[in-house]
Amino acid sequence: MPTPLPLKSLHVFDAAMRHKSFMLAAQELHVTPGAVGQQIQKLEQWLGAPLFLRSVRQVQPTADAVNYWAAIQPALANIQQASDQLRLSQTNEVWLSMPPTLAAKWFAPRMAAFLTLHPEVSLHLGATTDLTNFDRDRADLAIRYFDGQDAQLQIDLLYSDEARLYCAPGYASRIRLKSPDDLLRATLLDTTILPYWDEWLGRFSNLDEAQIARLTRQHFDQSALAIESARHGQGVVLSSAVLTEAELRDGLLIEPFAMRLPVHKAYYLVHHKQALLRPAAQALKDWLIALAASERALSWAVTRAGKKKTAARKRR
Repeated sequence: MPTPLPLKSLHVFDAAMRHKSFMLAAQELHVTPGAVGQQIQKLEQWLGAPLFLRSVRQVQPTADAVNYWAAIQPALANIQQASDQLRLSQTNEVWLSMPPTLAAKWFAPRMAAFLTLHPEVSLHLGATTDLTNFDRDRADLAIRYFDGQDAQLQIDLLYSDEARLYCAPGYASRIRLKSPDDLLRATLLDTTILPYWDEWLGRFSNLDEAQIARLTRQHFDQSALAIESARHGQGVVLSSAVLTEAELRDGLLIEPFAMRLPVHKAYYLVHHKQALLRPAAQALKDWLIALAASERALSWAVTRAGKKKTAARKRR
């Protein structure tokens, strides 16, 4: 009878190839580097081929190792994913990932409502700017800010987006902000997520390109930092309505102009198209979609009522 393939050694080999280091592989697997070396040696003996060239301070995978890993790694990933899905299929845990600013400013105030409705669910929230890889990362659902195009994902719209201008009331008074042209006296707080100041000013102001280019700007890679700076009267920011609702409600920010620039990105709830969601994940998905739909409907109703009031005043 042939000697069976040492499956444990395959797991160790995968870690060693990913890290290109026995020491880092050992740290991931919570074993000693010597134990990693022993498992690699066992696999080499079974294959009849060396997999690593060893030196005093490093190991280097051989060409056979690189080719072998490329052939087996997708299968190992599939085994891990299938095993995780089966192991967790009856649990009440759910993993949700989203951008940090959205997590802090939009989801955190709403999270208690979901947990009150589903006290049996254990929610794990990951706040990250990295795009979730559902084949690799532990995530059931993610809220992603993008154009909504990805053939591998099931995609549901939560909120469409537009670039809206916000600033602190005191700042608007200080720079005498009466029209978009008055932004000549402002500091523009520019964010990575909505870098549309040139487009906004080109559409809504009478400033020429040279004037726009000379405007003072501060740049932020996190929307939360830009919103906080605007709240403290340090400039004007273009942001999404879902990120500024608390500041508007508390009067810390105002929207001085009802001039909004549509953008091609939006907030979508996504998960792997082939994934069978566990009950806890399905409950969270259904709740998020229903919540967003109700808030969109409320926003539309408020906007419509505002337009009717404006029209009525004009007729007087």
